[in-house]
Amino acid sequence: MKPPSPVRVLLVAPSLRYLGGQAVQARRLQAHLSREPWATVDLLEVDPVLPGLLRFLQRVKFVRTIATSLAYIISLIRSVRRYDVVHAFSASYWSFLLAPVPAILVGRLFRKRVVVNYRSGEAADHLARWGWHAKPLLRLAHEIVVPSMYLVDIFARYNLRAVSVSNFLEIDRLRHRIRRPLRPVFLSNRNFEAHYNVASVLYAFGILQRGYPHASLTVAGDGPLRCELEKLAASIGLRNTAFVGAVTPDRMVELYDEADIYLNAPLIDNMPNSVIEAFAAGLPVVSSNAGGIPYIVEDGVNGVLIDGNDPAAMARAAIALLTEPERALRMASAGRHDAETRYVWPVVREEWREVYLGCGSPDALQARQA
Repeated sequence: MKPPSPVRVLLVAPSLRYLGGQAVQARRLQAHLSREPWATVDLLEVDPVLPGLLRFLQRVKFVRTIATSLAYIISLIRSVRRYDVVHAFSASYWSFLLAPVPAILVGRLFRKRVVVNYRSGEAADHLARWGWHAKPLLRLAHEIVVPSMYLVDIFARYNLRAVSVSNFLEIDRLRHRIRRPLRPVFLSNRNFEAHYNVASVLYAFGILQRGYPHASLTVAGDGPLRCELEKLAASIGLRNTAFVGAVTPDRMVELYDEADIYLNAPLIDNMPNSVIEAFAAGLPVVSSNAGGIPYIVEDGVNGVLIDGNDPAAMARAAIALLTEPERALRMASAGRHDAETRYVWPVVREEWREVYLGCGSPDALQARQA
């Protein structure tokens, strides 16, 4: 008997020019799917660089959005007919309208199976405020896939069925190190946007430096608040604080290895790649309990959770780790175990296979539209 043909998957996601979580996960998925006998895969960027003389249009505000969106939609229409599954990565608000929605509509127009991979921690607010149009559009997808049970629960509140397939790591590329002794060498790795609340990490580090004058903090990331955050660091007199900008995945391997404690203070979040990467590298984690983070960080087991926007609580938690290093190492060991057993390709491979091969069934679509 002739073996079945591989399922042809088109990933629709942002480019790596902005080094966001969607772009990183899309490239990882593409790389691993390309090695599977049951799938062939290509990636279409939602933010293509225009060719030749048209590129100047992308230098003009507002015109840039229109020109890039038109180029993306034209590429979609030209490409989609060659695939069985359109897998669109999705954030919230305007990004939802500009990126996954065209993929949903073009995919349905060409009678393809459509997977919306919704990844934003802002889902609850998005569906509450924009649900009048977001929900009908999401129901056009044959499958909504989210990275955590947190978002499964959020979507259920709005009568939308979602399934969870976790983010995954290329764990062999991350250097695992046991932090003995545990030093006051801290790392933050979030983009500089208000909801990631990097300012709170800076205030916490200021408190930490009172008791650990030689402590250091590496701040990886970039975004609209960069100048504001650098001014804040100067105004509160932080020492040994390095803003290293947007960092490639290869460079992040080095930064995780150099640090001893990972600090994370978002106000809104889902399933941050940076936390599970810190787990894999052996870093004790101190994090706010925003959104889906308690679904992956169990307080006192594989990390420490603090309430909301509380720099003093973050500093106290970090000091407790430094003064109880064996407890910190036990949590780091539990985090590493989670990384090895929950967030690797062999675990999620069959989940993605089921999504791709099953999402076009009439039962799946009926469940979506119920």
